Amino acid sequence: MSLLKDSLSSIPTCYATVSVGTPKHNLEDKLKAIATAGFQGIELGFLDLLSFASKNLGREMGPQEFDVLCKAGLEVKRMCKELGLKIVMLQPFANFEGWKPQSEERKEAFKLAKGWIRIMEAVGTDMLQVGSTDSPIPTARDVAVSDLKELADLLAPHNFRLAYENWCWSTHAPDWKDVWDIVKKVDRPNVGLCLDTFQTAGGEWADPTTRSGLLEHESRADLKKKFHESLKSLAATIPAEKIYILQISDAYKPKKPLDPSPDESGLRPRGRWSSSLRPVPFDGGYLPVIDVVKAVLETGFRGWFSMEVFDGGPDGQDQGWKDMPAYTKKAMKSHERLLQEVKT
Repeated sequence: MSLLKDSLSSIPTCYATVSVGTPKHNLEDKLKAIATAGFQGIELGFLDLLSFASKNLGREMGPQEFDVLCKAGLEVKRMCKELGLKIVMLQPFANFEGWKPQSEERKEAFKLAKGWIRIMEAVGTDMLQVGSTDSPIPTARDVAVSDLKELADLLAPHNFRLAYENWCWSTHAPDWKDVWDIVKKVDRPNVGLCLDTFQTAGGEWADPTTRSGLLEHESRADLKKKFHESLKSLAATIPAEKIYILQISDAYKPKKPLDPSPDESGLRPRGRWSSSLRPVPFDGGYLPVIDVVKAVLETGFRGWFSMEVFDGGPDGQDQGWKDMPAYTKKAMKSHERLLQEVKT
């Protein structure tokens, strides 16, 4: 498919609230910075909603105080409407699928899901992002499929959708092929994919634990060939209508290789890399972002392009100090350049 300029001009632009400043920053200031930069929508980060509700009440809110969170969500909806921003998605719903039947963890996951559905109703979004679990407990694929079917059926009466994302440090679905296989087996009309340039290239091309920053179990030429074969398969395999959103970020190569072992919280190196070393494209990163975006566009997808970055600078220590309006404007320039670069 030729990626002509006129076919790209209508792509809507989105920005994740968690990707500017920190949850401690004022959410209204974040929204104003996003809107002023020209973005049309947001991914609403749950931690930002929690922080907003806490500040409004003058006390630390709990993540399951859903009555209060829904009231706060109505105010966020109002602010977004005034700024001309659509709330595209609530994110990130993590470690949902794969728990043992009848376990307390599974009951808690579904309790949270029902609460998040209430929040979605309050803020006026129809999409919930679910990240592929990174629990150390082994997750059988058929169990994950069953859980996601049940969640999809909870969402369906509200006309809500589930956007399933591969997290490249996931224990059971780190690649796009994994989540696509799961989505096909879930086989619900309201379940699709949240694809992500970092998650795709960061898992199949790069490795933050090596000196080169790349996977090193094969030659550079073989790595390049294998990666581009994967992208070719993505372009030929996934129907455009099953891609709900494309999240975009690059990654800095760590200044020194990350420890390959999980940290004290159990987070694997790619998860640690993800949390603070993800700039906008063309700003010091090294992932083949353009190649991933081209592959997604070649499916025919022309939906939301969303900047989801976690930019702590090349050393990972500077997150949160940025001039938010300046950073969101830089992100929009990155988006505009990306559309220029992907044209063929």
